[in-house]
Amino acid sequence: MTYLGKEQLPLSVELEGKRDMRTQFGALCYRVVKNKTQVLLITSRRTKRWVIPKGWPMQGTTPGASALQEAWEEAGVKGRINGPCLGLYSYEKRLPGAETLPCAVLVYPVKVTTLADRFPEVAQRERKWMSPKKAAQKVLEPELAHMIRRFEAKRLSV
Repeated sequence: MTYLGKEQLPLSVELEGKRDMRTQFGALCYRVVKNKTQVLLITSRRTKRWVIPKGWPMQGTTPGASALQEAWEEAGVKGRINGPCLGLYSYEKRLPGAETLPCAVLVYPVKVTTLADRFPEVAQRERKWMSPKKAAQKVLEPELAHMIRRFEAKRLSV
C-alpha cells in the first residue's frame, strides 16, 4: 500500500493482492425536464438495489468513455460526458459466494440524449428517472447519496 505520513491513501497505486482497493468508473446519468434535473438509477443485477451504471476500466479508453460505455450496457443510455469527474465513492462489491472486494468509483456526469429500448442488460435491470433528492434516498452508499443530492445540471456546461 502507498502511505502519506501516517495516513493510508484511499487508493492503492500498485495492487499487492486480490483484496486491494479497485477502481471503477460510474455514470451519473441526467436530463432536464421543465427546468428540473432528473437522474437515472438502475437496479443491480443480483440484489436489485438502486445504483448508477459503473464498471471496470477498459484498456485504451479514458475514464469518462468507460463510464459512458457502462451507461450504454447497463441502462441503454446514449449521451455524452458533460464535465469533469464529480467525485468518488466507495463500496464493497459482492463476489460469487460471500466474498467482497473494496472498490472506489469515480463518477462522471452523463447528459442523456436518448434511452434505447434494447441494450445489452435490458433483461437484467430496471431503470427509473428520479429527482436528485429521491435518488439520493434510494442509494445505499452515503458518499454517492451526497453527490447525487448536491447535483445540479445547470452548473454544468450545456
